[in-house]
Amino acid sequence: MRGGSVIDGSGQARYRADVAIDKGRIAAIGDLGRTVGTIERDVTGLIVAPGFIDVHTHDDGLLLVDPAMSPKASQGVTSVVIGNCGFSLAPLLPKAVLPQEFRLLGEDSIYRYPTMERYFAALEKTPPATHVAALVGHSTLRMGALRDLDRAATPAECAAMSRALDECLGAGAIGFSTGLEYPTNTAASTEEIVAVAEPLAAHGGLYVTHTRDYVDDIDGAMEEAFEIGRRAKAPVVLSHHQGDGKKNHGHAARTLARYDRAARAQPVGLDVYPYTAGSTTIMPEFVAEAERVLITWSDAMPQAAGRDLDDIARELELDRQEAAQRLLPGGAIYFVLDEGDVRRILAHPDAMIGSDGLPFGRKVHPRLWGTFPRVLGHYAREQGLFTLEEAVRKMTSLSAARFGLEGRGRITPGFAADLVVFDAGRIIDRATYDDPTRPAAGIDCVLVAGEAVWDGGRPTGARPGRVLRHGRA
Repeated sequence: MRGGSVIDGSGQARYRADVAIDKGRIAAIGDLGRTVGTIERDVTGLIVAPGFIDVHTHDDGLLLVDPAMSPKASQGVTSVVIGNCGFSLAPLLPKAVLPQEFRLLGEDSIYRYPTMERYFAALEKTPPATHVAALVGHSTLRMGALRDLDRAATPAECAAMSRALDECLGAGAIGFSTGLEYPTNTAASTEEIVAVAEPLAAHGGLYVTHTRDYVDDIDGAMEEAFEIGRRAKAPVVLSHHQGDGKKNHGHAARTLARYDRAARAQPVGLDVYPYTAGSTTIMPEFVAEAERVLITWSDAMPQAAGRDLDDIARELELDRQEAAQRLLPGGAIYFVLDEGDVRRILAHPDAMIGSDGLPFGRKVHPRLWGTFPRVLGHYAREQGLFTLEEAVRKMTSLSAARFGLEGRGRITPGFAADLVVFDAGRIIDRATYDDPTRPAAGIDCVLVAGEAVWDGGRPTGARPGRVLRHGRA
C-alpha cells in the first residue's frame, strides 16, 4: 500500500508511510520505494488504519447465515465479539420453544450447537469474512440447565452451568456475559452469577455485562457488576453504558465518576454506541421509558415493522403498552438516551466502540451498518469530540487489549494485516432509521488477514476470517 497516511491505532499522530503485507501479516512500514510488491495499491490521500473491532455484537447467527458479513465489513470492521447480553448460540440444543429474547440471534432453528467447539467447527467449515471472538451467554447456560427461568438457580444447577462455561472457555471462548435486564436472566442472583463465573479466573476470561438496571438504579447495577468481577477475579466490561429515560438524562458525569473509582481498584472497561436510541425485543418497561418507539419486527403483526408504535396504538384504539403487548413477540427501537450523555461517554478515554446491532428483523437499527463511520465522520470530524487518531484507538488497540486479541489493533510489523483504508474527509454513516442498511461513504477497502473482503463499495467474496480462540488469537 503506497502513499497513505498511517493512523496506527496507538492514538499517536498519523504519519505518511507505505505498508507491506506478507502472508497475512504486516511485514514492513515506512518508505518502501525499493520494495516491489506482488500487488501494488496506491492509497495516496487516504488513511490506512487497523481494522476496527466491534466489541459488542449479536452477530452469532449472521456469521453463519451471511458469512460475507457486509453490515460490518462495509464499515471497516475486521473482528467481531459475539455472545453479548447473556445470549450465545452455544452451548444450547433447545428442547422447547425459546423465549423471544433468543430471537436476538436469529430464528430458533439456528440454535443447534450443544458445545462451543461444535459452533466453532461450523465457523471454520464455512469461514466468514471477519474474525470472531466469542463470549458465553448466561441466558443460554440457564436455558440448558433450568426448567424455569423465572427463579434463581440451585447450587446443583449453578455447578452444571459452571462446568459448561469451563468447557466453552477451554474451547477458546474469551469470557462470560450476562443480560440481567432480560426476563431470561433477571431472576439470577448475584450469588448465582459468581458461582457460574468461577472458571473465568483460571482461564483468564472476561466478565461482560448488560447490567441489571439502566433505568431506576444504574449505580447499584454498576456496583453489582464490579462486585461480581472482584469475586470472580475477572476483568469487567460494562456493555453499552447508558441511562434510559428522561429521568436519567445527564447521568454520565456521575456514573463515569463511579466507573473511574472502580477502575482505580480493579480491571474494568466499557463500550458505547453513537446513537440516542437502543434496540431490543418489545418489552413493556422499555416502552414506558421511550420518547418514541419504532417496531422492527412482530410475529403477530408483520406489517407493523418500520412503523411508529404510537400510530399503531391509535389505529388499534389501545394505549401504548397494550399495543406493545398485542405485537408480541417482536422487536423495537427505543429513543431513550440523551445526546449529551452519549457524547460524554464516547469521549471517555476507556470507551470502546460497540455497535450492539441486531442483524435480524424486517427493519434494523442503523447502528448495524453505521456505527464506526458515524464515530469517525460525525463525532470526530464534524463535531470535533476527539481527534481521528483517538477515534481509531477506541476502535482498535484499546479493544484488542481489553479483549485479549493479541497481535491485532495496531499497525506494526508482525501484527495481523487486518486493515481499513478510508477517506478522512468523506467517511460518514449513511444508514438512517428510515433506510437502515445503506453502506457508509468513504470506505475505500477493507483487508482481513491481508485479503480484501470489501472493495469498491461491495464485498469481494473472500472469507479469510477465523475464530480468535483465547490464547490462540
